[in-house]
Amino acid sequence: MFSWNADPLAVTIGPLSIHWYGLFFAAAFIAGLQIMSRMFVREERDKNDLDSLLAFVAVGALVGARLGHCLFYDPAYYLSNPLEILKVWEGGLASHGGVVGILLAVWAYARARNYPLLWLLDRIAVPAALGGAFIRVGNFMNSEIVGMPTIVPWAVIFERVDPLPRHPVQLYEAAAYLLIFAVLFLAYQTQDMRRRRGLLAGTFLVLVFTARFALEFYKMPQAAYEYGQFLTVGQWLSVPCVLAGFWLLYRTSRGQGQSAKGR
Repeated sequence: MFSWNADPLAVTIGPLSIHWYGLFFAAAFIAGLQIMSRMFVREERDKNDLDSLLAFVAVGALVGARLGHCLFYDPAYYLSNPLEILKVWEGGLASHGGVVGILLAVWAYARARNYPLLWLLDRIAVPAALGGAFIRVGNFMNSEIVGMPTIVPWAVIFERVDPLPRHPVQLYEAAAYLLIFAVLFLAYQTQDMRRRRGLLAGTFLVLVFTARFALEFYKMPQAAYEYGQFLTVGQWLSVPCVLAGFWLLYRTSRGQGQSAKGR
């Protein structure tokens, strides 16, 4: 086991403070933009569309993740103090809310630019898994979302939290998402996989949120009202995501949403 006491601040320049979490959050979008750019070129889509798509997704992810945190994990406080919802810089983002925000943003973008919704979701699913890995590393740098106390040899003592050795569950989750990214990336290389609309998005939802459900058993409760419950808030929220993923996979297996041109 080893001790961890990294400063959440990566760099301070005068009044400007840049957190590690912010850097990894930005890195997730930069990496996603690069991957999507190659996809658009490969499939003869207009790369210029990516700038507006990135703006839609970034706003959707941030707003959705913030509202998800406020409404799912501490609704009593934020509903009593609604202006606190705006203080994103103080931390508090929920991945489930981020997924909902991204879905709504992509839906709005697809309608505005006349793109097939499932075509877009399939492509976004690939870098989204990688982005999830980046963000969990950011959580590790912040010593947040810590795991349960344990005696395993690789346990980490988060000195900013307490002196107990704990599961580095943020790194477990990052590793799981990195593996899922590899699976989706390889699947995308196959033309048949690209043509079956909903396949990559459905696989993303099933794998990511099944991993999230399983790893929640190693996490400390994130909401005060979770204590004493068998399932956490994160697990309850993961169930509909997994079911939605299976629905997309079922739909694809029935031959619905096939694209003859793979576009």
